[in-house]
Amino acid sequence: MLAFLNSKVTPAMVSLLNPTMHINPGDVAKLPFPQDEALLARAGEIATECCQIARSDWDSSETSWEFAGNPLLRSDGNRFTMGQAMVHVEESHNARLRQMEALESENNSLFIKAYGLGLEVSRDVPPEEITLRHFDRAEEIRRVTSYTIGSIMGRYSLDRPGLIYAYSGNEGFDLSQYKTFRADDDGIIPLPESDWGIRDDATNRFVEFIGVAWPKVHLEENLKFVADSLGPNNGEQPRDTIRRYLATGFFKHHLSMYKKRPIYWLFSSGKQRAFQCLVYLHRYHEGTLARMRTEYVIPLQGQIAARIEQFEGDKAKATSSSHRNKIQKEQDRLKKQQTELATFEEKLKHAADQKISLDLDDGVKVNYAKFGDLLAEAKAITGGKEEE
Repeated sequence: MLAFLNSKVTPAMVSLLNPTMHINPGDVAKLPFPQDEALLARAGEIATECCQIARSDWDSSETSWEFAGNPLLRSDGNRFTMGQAMVHVEESHNARLRQMEALESENNSLFIKAYGLGLEVSRDVPPEEITLRHFDRAEEIRRVTSYTIGSIMGRYSLDRPGLIYAYSGNEGFDLSQYKTFRADDDGIIPLPESDWGIRDDATNRFVEFIGVAWPKVHLEENLKFVADSLGPNNGEQPRDTIRRYLATGFFKHHLSMYKKRPIYWLFSSGKQRAFQCLVYLHRYHEGTLARMRTEYVIPLQGQIAARIEQFEGDKAKATSSSHRNKIQKEQDRLKKQQTELATFEEKLKHAADQKISLDLDDGVKVNYAKFGDLLAEAKAITGGKEEE
């Protein structure tokens, strides 16, 4: 039945019974189902194979319940470089597409022949009609970046396939599950646009992960491969490109992947992005905001103040007006961030004192709203004007 309904014969028949856009159960019930046992046996085999291919394709996505790990890491190519792993992944993608195309075409032929519709209906299946994920190198890199963030957070581990931690309140979180690559201590991952020397910021941990997941001897080559796939700006070094993507592009992709119900939440000081970090929903607890403030925000305030003071001295030593103007521009930018961060710190302290708790049964939409404008994209996630 599944093979029959997915053949090209069925829509041709339905259009005769009901030419409108709506297909009713009664229309399907009226379709003349074939009784040829040999045809039905082969059609059943085709449907089974197609379901298996589709399931395998879906399970390669981390939103699948059966997700075991990112294909780029599971590929034999990960013993060498990311480029070689990508070749394996592309070959696997294309092989699935070819197999599905062949099966769907054969399925069409079976039913076209059974009804004598060879002149009216084509057996061919255009590539765009095959509902599998098509290979895209940049998207594969974005997905492995997502898996990397998940490994940093402790959602995944290089030691075991599948989901490792997705409980509530960080309860029962066991660091011994992450021996090959250490999970983050608190589930708070800073996303600075500039390198402030934070040991566990997203970029530094990303570089560490790539050096562990693939042979470290290829680290620089692999980082360049990642940066080239993401699209570097002129003059950017690979780490700079990765840092820029994590700070400005990662959360957009995460929202898209999780249909505006993110599992990593982006805390942000505002438009200047003076401070922003990801927090893993399942590891959040009542002390998370206080730790964010004392371990990350307050130290960053001191660093920004020191950098602004340093620029004062640099301006005095500048030998040209163009150099002095450049320093002034950067100092002005930092002063804006300093003001933004001071406001954010006050709001964060107030929220930390409230010891906000989450009930995962309420869902992301309800829980996300508890933090107000401490979180980015709040309207899109909680149902503001953008969703309406």
